[in-house]
Amino acid sequence: MANTVTDEPSVEDRTSLIGLFRQIPGQISRLVRDEIRAAQVELSAKLKDAGLGAGLLAGAAVIGLYAFGVLVATAILALAIVLPAWLAALIVAVLLLAVAGALAFLGIKKLKAGVPPVPTDSIESVKADIRTVKGTNP
Repeated sequence: MANTVTDEPSVEDRTSLIGLFRQIPGQISRLVRDEIRAAQVELSAKLKDAGLGAGLLAGAAVIGLYAFGVLVATAILALAIVLPAWLAALIVAVLLLAVAGALAFLGIKKLKAGVPPVPTDSIESVKADIRTVKGTNP
């Protein structure tokens, strides 16, 4: 309690204030530990959700692959109505190989465009800025 006559803290107030200051490091370390523990719990829950989502997506991809196989078989059977079965299967296989080849070609082209992964335009822009600041810009 403050002394009402002089408005100075009493001896009891000073000792309790000193005690409070002594508790600060312990309180801060406990707060940090509690925050880290809470972050670990939150991260664990999010990782579980992400793992479950990834598993569900993998399952969907497998089922989708089977569905695509069924569609291919359906296309072969449909063509087999008007053509011999071997010819129907050959036509569908050639079409699938053509699609796969086109996708591979486009993929390789895009991959080569991204390699090496260096931002050459940005580097040249920074070099030009440095030359301008130095006054050596041609």
